[in-house]
Amino acid sequence: MKTSQRNPGFVGDDGNSTTSTLAMSSLPAETTTEDEQEADKSTGGRQGERATWGKGVEFLMSCIAMSVGLGNVWRFPFTALDNGGGAFLIPYLIVLFLIGKPIYYLEMVIGQFSSRGSVKVFDLCPAMKGVGIGQVISISLVTTYYVGIMGITLNYFYDSFRNPLPWSECQAEWGALCVASSQGNISSSAISSFGANSSLNMIGTHRQRVASAELYFLKEVLREKDQIADGIGLPNWDLVIGLFVSWLCVFLIIRRGVKSSGKASYFLALFPYVIMGVLLIRAVTLPGSLDGIYYFIKPNWGKILDPKVWYAAVTQCFYSLSVCFGNIIMYASYNKFGHNVHRDATIVTALDTATSLLAGFTIFGILGHLAHEIGTDDIGKVVKGGAGLAFISYPDAIAKFKQLPQIFSVLFFLMLFVLGIGSNIAMTSCTVTAIRDRFPNFKQWQCSLLIAVVSFFIGLMYITPGGQYMLTLVDFFGASMIALVLGIAELYTIGWIYGTDRLCKDIEFMLGRKVGLYWRLCWGIFTPLIMTIILIYFYATYEPLIYNNQAYPAWAYGIGWSITAFGVIQLPLWMLVAIIREPGNTLGEKICGAFRPKKNWGPSDPLLREQYNKQIEHELMPKRGQGFWASIKQNIMG
Repeated sequence: MKTSQRNPGFVGDDGNSTTSTLAMSSLPAETTTEDEQEADKSTGGRQGERATWGKGVEFLMSCIAMSVGLGNVWRFPFTALDNGGGAFLIPYLIVLFLIGKPIYYLEMVIGQFSSRGSVKVFDLCPAMKGVGIGQVISISLVTTYYVGIMGITLNYFYDSFRNPLPWSECQAEWGALCVASSQGNISSSAISSFGANSSLNMIGTHRQRVASAELYFLKEVLREKDQIADGIGLPNWDLVIGLFVSWLCVFLIIRRGVKSSGKASYFLALFPYVIMGVLLIRAVTLPGSLDGIYYFIKPNWGKILDPKVWYAAVTQCFYSLSVCFGNIIMYASYNKFGHNVHRDATIVTALDTATSLLAGFTIFGILGHLAHEIGTDDIGKVVKGGAGLAFISYPDAIAKFKQLPQIFSVLFFLMLFVLGIGSNIAMTSCTVTAIRDRFPNFKQWQCSLLIAVVSFFIGLMYITPGGQYMLTLVDFFGASMIALVLGIAELYTIGWIYGTDRLCKDIEFMLGRKVGLYWRLCWGIFTPLIMTIILIYFYATYEPLIYNNQAYPAWAYGIGWSITAFGVIQLPLWMLVAIIREPGNTLGEKICGAFRPKKNWGPSDPLLREQYNKQIEHELMPKRGQGFWASIKQNIMG
């Protein structure tokens, strides 16, 4: 008996079946092969049961909330400033089109096509499963300290309601070197100079005359130690409350999966733009603001050929968009089959860049006003990157506002908190999805609660007097190093082991559209090649990590390299496991089998998967007997 099939889980956003879904109406409804039965068992019998976004726009809003975050507000303006100002936009836009956008679209495609999370998606090449596991380890480490930053943000948000602002005046115990931030026309020497010490640009100080906003951050909020040779100390209990509230917010939003986080995405994605718009209008109306904006965009063409500038552009694009961490794959895995991810990838990558520029104009407009207030023409004297921007420069500038500084302080720190929560939801959900894909009987709220509780206790480390030392260490060794190595492994796995040509055929099957030469060249050549060069440059220019102009003790470097090794070793470890598990009579057969997609790879719907397997077997017939270069040409050009 033949019947028309229409799986509601794979209906297009317009309410109609996708092209692929319609095409399967001629397939027998009752037919289920042994391979498909095995596939159902391996996924816990959840075929057709995986949750999907309530509306396609919820996926888009969630991606915006994930990708548009603290990196846009903190990192981009000063990365641009340090690397040629306006001239930095040229390499940044080139890198966006050759690395950022191609990887973003790539990860959206494989997540949506397979309805698998960031670990299970490597069913496309079981030997490379360690890439996904290592990325989950990396993103879990990032989550622990990211929420620690949110705890500090909440502390400032709470203090913003006080009159006067607590950082605007000096306290007696801060000493004679303190200069009240509320004073207008003070010497520029009152503002300490800062230097970047990590990929988050955490900062150190030169003890001269110091603004009260800086001393408040270091002595009252962080209670920072001069060095950590004798340990990191006990948590600041004011920050413990902020850390707890931050994790509570994350848990409440993700406890029901995309059903709850999708609804919250509207607020998390749009509300920061409302605040940013208000702050921008206020910034450009302040005396001296235009000087600050000009200082931000003034091009320094002498730096455009400096390899460090291109390295900075790649890393900024890489971390700003959150590519190669597994988040995008995870979010896309909850899409309906046939959702237009090409459109979404274009929107998010363009909006991310626009937001970085918007944040730069806002921040430097305010810093220009600060320079005007302290009587200097050198905007660089008041610039502090990373945490120094959010917790020193901006509070220092707000303290000089003559009217209602509390309002602008509340708005700024509320914006930071919402941006941070949006990114944290994605990172935590990535870990939850990876665990539940492996253990489907583990309920969403249980898994979310477990991760929140464990991460909360780990996060206590980052709100101790030595917390910023540890944050810098984990960020460098646990995020930057692991993500770069595994990201490159991901690109070569999908582009060459799985194959660019097959990926393009998958997209045609799913979206009903041809894939252009731009995408093929990026996935097959440009993107993995540039990332490989960046990795080589990273290690060739490596210098021991320092914080606050101090080298770490030997035990700290040992912890750092152990973290990196634990993440990267997942790659060969799970490759070995996959080869051992693969059926075969000889070692060669087992190795070859471990690098081929699993039998249940493809769309999660059994009928679509059957149609896909028949089509892909016909379309990927290799060009036999034409040699090595013919295979390469086929992979890239089709």
